[in-house]
Amino acid sequence: MKLTGALVLLGAALLLTSEGECGICPAIMKELDLFLGPSVTEYVDYVSQYKNDTATLENAENLKICIDNKLTADDKANAKSLLDKINANAFC
Repeated sequence: MKLTGALVLLGAALLLTSEGECGICPAIMKELDLFLGPSVTEYVDYVSQYKNDTATLENAENLKICIDNKLTADDKANAKSLLDKINANAFC
């Protein structure tokens, strides 16, 4: 994964952490797990719970397909590892 992509993911994860509790919001964590997971359909179905219009769902599907084509299994594992470390850190 390119450094820019890693920094964007890290920045997004840090912005999404709550100040009252450590860790990333459970809904965001589930979305990230599905986003980095193997199934386009499961990810799009999850997004449709929150925003169910054609343009949003098409964009979600295209983004997921793009990520699946661009990131290797190691890249996805590294991203998941980073998210786990953020959740485990007591200073989040």
